[in-house]
Amino acid sequence: MADTRQVIILGSGAAGLTAAIYAARAELQPLLFEGRQPGGQLTITTEVENYPGFAEAIMGPDLMVRMRAQAERFGTEIITAEVESVNLKVKPFEIMAHGNRYTAHSVIIATGAVAKLLGLPSEAKLMGHGVSACATCDGYFFKNQRVAVVGGGDTAMEEATFLTKFASGVNVVHRRDKLRASKIMQERAMANPKISFTWDSEVEEVLGVKEGKVTGVKLMNLKSGKSSVLDVDGLFIGIGHQPNTKLFQGQLELTAAGYIQTILGTRTSIPGVFAAGDVQDSVYRQAVTAAGSGCMAALDAERYLEELKHPAHALPAAKPDRAGAVDVSETRPVR
Repeated sequence: MADTRQVIILGSGAAGLTAAIYAARAELQPLLFEGRQPGGQLTITTEVENYPGFAEAIMGPDLMVRMRAQAERFGTEIITAEVESVNLKVKPFEIMAHGNRYTAHSVIIATGAVAKLLGLPSEAKLMGHGVSACATCDGYFFKNQRVAVVGGGDTAMEEATFLTKFASGVNVVHRRDKLRASKIMQERAMANPKISFTWDSEVEEVLGVKEGKVTGVKLMNLKSGKSSVLDVDGLFIGIGHQPNTKLFQGQLELTAAGYIQTILGTRTSIPGVFAAGDVQDSVYRQAVTAAGSGCMAALDAERYLEELKHPAHALPAAKPDRAGAVDVSETRPVR
């Protein structure tokens, strides 16, 4: 076993790699485990147009290659392996990967989340070519086109409503005859003239594999058993996300939806363990917000490690003031 690390980072998406860049520049010599999907969800995204600093669109995988190279340039050690187990109840913290044991004084969790998908072969083949699980990311590419959204909850209604800014029409496909979304989200969607509904139906197949782009979806009515074709140029899956928190169940405090609960930035229920990106963010789920929280996690970890060295001179924890805002007068400026 190698010497105990100052910080180990779990995950290699925008949050994990940004945390690595900041931790490495702070000379913490971070060790990063890439996980099951090196590069995170951006590796299955085509053009990224909303990440600051790129006047022209950049391909998602290219952006992650650049982030990885930047993290390595500052001294991050990257291991292409999936973490098998963690023990956050001992100090130093223990990480098991490919049969080896690693220890660290601090851990940054950036394992992300995965969109719940339909599981169709055609869906997988056309992902990034008309099939998407993020309207905010890809809606712009469907100006004046017809799209379908699968789902009946708040996620689907939010996606459908957002897409009406660009698409000429949005058809919501739901397997039941009524929505599960909150009342206000239902009302907004149903009042929007661009949104229509196909009830009691599920997607059997995404059409357009030969053409390399979505040309429609084959639907089956669950009550009649009859199939039909809906002509659309894009398909958005709006059935929710699943945070990758299985490793931390029973160790960290999680939200009801399974996301890691964070307070005062990226701090978790265990001192020395921090969380960033989609694994703790069920609201924004954007590359830029993930990167921002990765930066925050690295700064929080650096501060925690400094306090371990000098406990008598530890900086006071940020506390809410009377108005509910966080007092940051004692925190250090971002370098």
